[in-house]
Amino acid sequence: MWFKNLLIYRLTQDLPVDAQALETALATKLARPCASQELTTYGFVAPFGKGEDAPLVHVSQDFLLVAARKEERILPGSVVRDAVKEKVEEIEAEQMRKVYKKERDQIKDEIIQAFLPRAFIRRSSTFAAIAPKQGLILVNSASPKRAEDLLSTLREVLGTLPVRPLTVKIAPTAIMTDWVKTQKAADDFFVLDECELRDTHEDGGIVRCKRQDLTSEEIQLHLSTGKVVTQLSLAWQDKLSFMLDDKMVVKRLKFEDLLQDQAEQDGGDEALGQQDASFTLMMLTFGDFLPALFEALGGEETPQGI
Repeated sequence: MWFKNLLIYRLTQDLPVDAQALETALATKLARPCASQELTTYGFVAPFGKGEDAPLVHVSQDFLLVAARKEERILPGSVVRDAVKEKVEEIEAEQMRKVYKKERDQIKDEIIQAFLPRAFIRRSSTFAAIAPKQGLILVNSASPKRAEDLLSTLREVLGTLPVRPLTVKIAPTAIMTDWVKTQKAADDFFVLDECELRDTHEDGGIVRCKRQDLTSEEIQLHLSTGKVVTQLSLAWQDKLSFMLDDKMVVKRLKFEDLLQDQAEQDGGDEALGQQDASFTLMMLTFGDFLPALFEALGGEETPQGI
């Protein structure tokens, strides 16, 4: 249970429920399979384990872990378009008349309903860690849409969820550009070998560098012509590495072997113990890492009125 991406949300008030109340709320909207005529379903699942007895909220120290699953029927647009075209051509040829938009849309709806039971099904899960004492919700995703799906469903079952995306006082682009220019990051942070550079002008160019010495003259030349760093690979202490982007999204999180080995030792022989130990250690690491990251980016921004 190591998160690979991180979208960070700030609770603007205390979470109005405890673990047991949260468990009860999540149980009102369980994940379920798509019915034959449904395009998609969404609901909560147990983050660890399977079966009816597996809890929907995993509690470890002061941290809570929840998970939601989306199930959707995959109906390729090209298949639908071809079928609609074929049906329209058949009607126009047999009835010697033109098929207009309203009828075409009706044909499309009928074809979708006919194809749905045979469509492939795709399942995807999204995990979120809640740290009430820190006032944070951390979603294991790089997609704001997927995070919002989970948060809005959580809000639906709780009746309220006072949360907003966490923002910082200095734009990540400005800080990352300065780190590459000066070849020095904030304390405990280290610039690695990957970045994305963008020209700030409209329709400006993009340069992506991998396995590149970011202290090289080539990179410095790009910066001197006005490009800014919009993604940068970084390491923090000797515990994790990640890619930070200009929207404050932490991507490609990788926890170093030292932490993973410690979790294995702490977790014992059972899978659930291993999952619990890795989740706990990850959250304790975030407890030090995230405040350091916020501080490196000028501190957390608190919008007026909050």
